[in-house]
Amino acid sequence: MKFSFSDYQTEGFFDEMFDAHGGTRMGYEVFKERVEQLTKEEFVRRHQAAERALMAMGITFNVYSENEGTERIMPIDIIPRIVESDEWDRTEKGLIQRITALNMFLDDIYHDQKILRDGIIPRELIESSKNFLKPCIGLNPPKGIWIHITGTDLIKGDDGRFMVLEDNLRCPSGVSYMLENRELLKQTFPEVIAKTRVRSISDYPTRLLQMLQFITDRPDPTVCVLTPGIYNSAYFEHSYLAQQMGVELVDARDLVVQDGYVKMRTTKGFQVVDVIYRRIDDVFMDPRTFNPHSLIGIPGIFEVFKKGRVALANAPGSGVADDKVIYAYVPRIIKYYLGEDPIIPNVQTYICGEEDDCKYVLENIEKLVVKEANEAGGYGMLIGPKSTKEEQSMFKQRIKDNPRNYIAQPTISLSRVPCLIDDKAEGRHVDLRPYILYGNGVQVIPGGLTRVALRRGSLVVNSSQGGGSKDTWVLY
Repeated sequence: MKFSFSDYQTEGFFDEMFDAHGGTRMGYEVFKERVEQLTKEEFVRRHQAAERALMAMGITFNVYSENEGTERIMPIDIIPRIVESDEWDRTEKGLIQRITALNMFLDDIYHDQKILRDGIIPRELIESSKNFLKPCIGLNPPKGIWIHITGTDLIKGDDGRFMVLEDNLRCPSGVSYMLENRELLKQTFPEVIAKTRVRSISDYPTRLLQMLQFITDRPDPTVCVLTPGIYNSAYFEHSYLAQQMGVELVDARDLVVQDGYVKMRTTKGFQVVDVIYRRIDDVFMDPRTFNPHSLIGIPGIFEVFKKGRVALANAPGSGVADDKVIYAYVPRIIKYYLGEDPIIPNVQTYICGEEDDCKYVLENIEKLVVKEANEAGGYGMLIGPKSTKEEQSMFKQRIKDNPRNYIAQPTISLSRVPCLIDDKAEGRHVDLRPYILYGNGVQVIPGGLTRVALRRGSLVVNSSQGGGSKDTWVLY
């Protein structure tokens, strides 16, 4: 029996492959035609082969809260998410605009603080953010760039247009899954990729290395990737990117501050390191400057960075722009620094630290998604329509106790893309994390990691919460 999308249900959500009348949207025609030439058995076999390849390549992530074991493969769905050229070009411009403004914002709040003096953002919001790091005041990162690698999470609602859900400016993860998903889809549907004219993403490691080399003035710089260690949830990615760039993967045991420089232990003795792509959160990076209890940092590295003797990507202090309360002000930040309206809008956001917004949230919590300001990975979150009265009551009390720490947003009916469930196509909700590099200009990688909520009806796409991923095809 041939595989078919004829029984696929759009069920009132915006579906990215089919319109409300069942017609195939532009960009998906070639893929649909090719897949429906396959039998169900052959399509399922291709899916199983992709899963086996993931396991063989060791593409895993760690889940700390599970009792049955910590290491899992990231589930992949082999039906791609396809983005048309015009839509992507607009999205790319919007991301460049956003990253440019956020970089200007970071430089301002650690220097002149004009945006605070002009009353665009309340001063107490910045000063109460746990990611606003006072040791970074007056800091001048190389080339004036604070955020070298960004993963900005996008969603689509009922109108099918992208909105920004949140910014990830410290240690955004997932790019290795983006790259490996593409390699798997090249093997799974080689003829479709060739015929559909999909933009390449395979040069990401090269672009990443070029950006890292750009942020130092040293000739032939030594670059390394700094990992917290093998128990970190993204350790596979750290080792993968180091291997793809041809640089050393190091942890705290491999680096030392000596004679005013950061040096790496090698079999030939100590070697000066010029650029560090750090995958360690700011406060754990240097126990002398930040958290004195950190066992995964390098004592003294921050002082070396301040003196311009090592470049760090991303710059310490950039996490203040990850704060979900600061996120609510990004449209104002763009307008303030660039004099432009945002090309990609934010999701409507209620700031619990503002009295009227807080009152609305407490009275309507069952309709809203409530988020802690500095949590990630789907944690510290209440999805109102899916929650119990007990959970709602608990979150109401948390908000009353610490309103600064919470925002709320309407429950968005995330767009859906078909997924292979057993042997048929069913719609599942998705988001998109494009990756942006800021070195000699801002570059947006054409695609990104599409994360998919594989549990029926779920809106939570995080891998640690039962999500998987798809390859994202951006067309020429």
